Amino acid sequence: MRLIGVRHLNGPNIYLRRPVTVARLELDELAGQETTAHAGFSARLTALLPGLGGHHCAAGRPGGFLDALARGTYFGHVTEHVALELSALAGREVAFGRTVWAGADGRYDVVMECPADEPTDSPVPRQLLDAAMHIVSDLVTERVTHIDTGPLARSAEASLLGVSTAAFAAAARRRDIPVRRVGSLNLLRLGYGCHRRLVWSALTDRTSAVGVDVASDKLLAKELLAGAGIPVAPAALVHSATEAVTALAELGAPVVVKPRNGNQGACVCVGARTPAEVAEAYRKSCAHGSAVIVEAFVTGLDYRVLVVDGRAVAAARLRPASVTGDGIHDVAALVHQANTDPRRGEGHSRPLTRIELDSTVLAQLAEQGLGPGSVPGPGQVVTLRRNGNLSTGGTSTDVTDLMHPAVAAMCVRAAAAVGLDVCGIDLRLPDIAVPADGGPAGSGAVIEVNASPGLRMHLAPSAGRPRDVATPIIDRLYPPGAPARIPIVSVTGTNGKTTTVRMISHILAQAGLVVGTTSTDGVSIGGSRVCHGDASGARSAAMVLDDPSVEVAVLETARGGIIRRGLGYDWADVAVITNITADHLGCDGIDNLDDLTEVKALVAESVVRGGTLVLNAGDPRVAALTTRRAVRERQPVIRFFGDSRNQVVVAHRMTGGVTCERRGDGRLAECRGGEETILLDVADIPGTHGGAATHVIANAMAAIAACRALGASVKDIRRALATFDPMQANPGRANIYLLGGSPVVIDYGHNPAALTAMGRFVRQAFDGDAIAAITLPGDRRNYLVAETAAAAAAWFRRAVIYEDSDLRGRQPGEMTTLIRAAMANRRPGISISTAAGAQDALMNALSQAAPGDPVLFLYEKLEPVRELLHSLGAVPWPTGITLPGA
Repeated sequence: MRLIGVRHLNGPNIYLRRPVTVARLELDELAGQETTAHAGFSARLTALLPGLGGHHCAAGRPGGFLDALARGTYFGHVTEHVALELSALAGREVAFGRTVWAGADGRYDVVMECPADEPTDSPVPRQLLDAAMHIVSDLVTERVTHIDTGPLARSAEASLLGVSTAAFAAAARRRDIPVRRVGSLNLLRLGYGCHRRLVWSALTDRTSAVGVDVASDKLLAKELLAGAGIPVAPAALVHSATEAVTALAELGAPVVVKPRNGNQGACVCVGARTPAEVAEAYRKSCAHGSAVIVEAFVTGLDYRVLVVDGRAVAAARLRPASVTGDGIHDVAALVHQANTDPRRGEGHSRPLTRIELDSTVLAQLAEQGLGPGSVPGPGQVVTLRRNGNLSTGGTSTDVTDLMHPAVAAMCVRAAAAVGLDVCGIDLRLPDIAVPADGGPAGSGAVIEVNASPGLRMHLAPSAGRPRDVATPIIDRLYPPGAPARIPIVSVTGTNGKTTTVRMISHILAQAGLVVGTTSTDGVSIGGSRVCHGDASGARSAAMVLDDPSVEVAVLETARGGIIRRGLGYDWADVAVITNITADHLGCDGIDNLDDLTEVKALVAESVVRGGTLVLNAGDPRVAALTTRRAVRERQPVIRFFGDSRNQVVVAHRMTGGVTCERRGDGRLAECRGGEETILLDVADIPGTHGGAATHVIANAMAAIAACRALGASVKDIRRALATFDPMQANPGRANIYLLGGSPVVIDYGHNPAALTAMGRFVRQAFDGDAIAAITLPGDRRNYLVAETAAAAAAWFRRAVIYEDSDLRGRQPGEMTTLIRAAMANRRPGISISTAAGAQDALMNALSQAAPGDPVLFLYEKLEPVRELLHSLGAVPWPTGITLPGA
């Protein structure tokens, strides 16, 4: 077996609403074989991985996979279940898996669920699949197989969010706030658009940069705290070992020696008493820089108080790492036992950190007359460090309910003094239940203030009640009732997506909103193009939704993007489905219209509960989406658009539904049961060319229905659509130029429905004998290319065929032959010529056209065509001039 490739679908997708990995496997020598063909394989597999007995598989019950093994199943399916079981053994609990045929014998796509915030580039899915393939191959050949999930577990844990950041993500999701992780960092993007916020560990984009800098300078923080009347430990700033020894003499032993800008207890020496100890402590602390603080030691207990937005929300007592003797095991063994606690892990990945027998611990043991090989007596507590930082193996006990109000108030004032909205206050007090009186050092003091404080001690204390400290921080970013989302309009369909997206964006922009738009021609923010190229997928949607200026998002959501990356959002407020007709069949596993409908239906199923679904009443497949269970569960408001005589429109209107209709008199109206609102005349929309472009009218109705769902006024819609100049607002879609006495219509149509619409438009809009210059994409199946060419031949007696520079896997001349044959078959006697490229095709068509004969020019890349037309002296068709045949 071989692993060909792995891709990550982060948003809702055709398999699951949660993230998945899709891996393509080649079974090679196992292609076409089933498990029953290998005697003893199933028994060896279940003996090695007994947990497989609980896998449901398609049966929907435990033991379903074992039944499949007994009947005989293919090895891609087996690999999926082995990978899922290895994931569970590695502590990575996911439930969903599926294996689907990928279009060739022995080729399968293995789909596996991923944890919500696992990075998109995480190596874990590939590692699991590699391990699963090796296990299956070894069991088939009866080689000895040993499973060591340790490396997989460590890799999976390294991919997780830290404890604090994971708590933020969970708190945000409880309030239905969108959460996206940035790469493999503990950085979260919360909310959408103008409501987007950033959280990095316990720092937010509302945290003062000045406050962070003050807190990181321990001496400056002391000065501000002391100036606010808050008790602090006396201290001196030193730059050499000699100065440190002098400070010891001035402050009196014992002292604390620490870096001026350190964190997490690194290079801190607590309780130095002699000049030699202080000098050695200085040498360790100056690893962070020559500026070191020598501070009077404050007696008492270590506490941490968390202040959020002017409130003390949690308090914990901190204890240094320690072990308790049993009279049998030595210190090293006791430390090893302590590290087996599943709460302990590397760094900040778990509630507690592993204890390391480093030089600091060895020195602390030596002070107690012990070493790693010493055997403490039963009940003897051996302190391994002097500081209680969790990052060095310490533990915590929740004491929030014991905290005296005066201590809480002092901590709130301390956070305010340094300018932090989220702040960890380190104190030493005889008892947190008794206020610090500001007297001598023995009565308590604030030791440090911490920006981006660790939250593990509060979220998962070693003893006492866990505190949900993430929620107050989320509430600081999003006060209860404050919005976290912007309106999202998602537009999909086979044809008309781009035009509909442009119309919606134009209307909403005219209404005064900052619109973020994705489409096949790029990403625009507030009307300015920020990214060029096909931008109809998840990554482009994320670009819009992460822009803090955007007030509404209008997203073109294409088939390819859905299949390859999933949706770029979780729920849309409005979903528009323009039509579902034959295109892209044979691509990405989409073999027929039923397959294509399943992909497009995801957009309809991903509407926020009570949102709006805008559907083309004239397309039976689109209209039928309302019957899908997943759509009905969202309870959307359905808005159908279409001709006022359409039976679906009439039935929906009669039952009180909302419709956008084209009346017989050429006006567009919105109907709500028995009420009718006249919107505008079709002739008032420049892109419809007096009503000749019926497909543009359909796009306009879809856009109107979507914008009305978002609250756009009739006035805004009228004004916007009246200024929707196709040359400026809708480039490349039915744009009309005048060149050499002939109208030249350029369009991107490339499937049967699109060519039928354009052929009808050209015939209705213009007099004269029309000619078409045609190119079609080479990555479609032959029969679909033939149907598209035949659709063009139904409307044109003359054609010029050319091939685009990107042949999309075809041989030179192959597409020309296929298109010619299909057109000749549909219209015997049709006049067909060929051209070497776009320029040659246009010149050829113009040379055949008599004055007034319209030319339809189909393109693959717009800009070269526009440049070509400009160079030939073509001018846009004059605005307001009625087309000859319209």
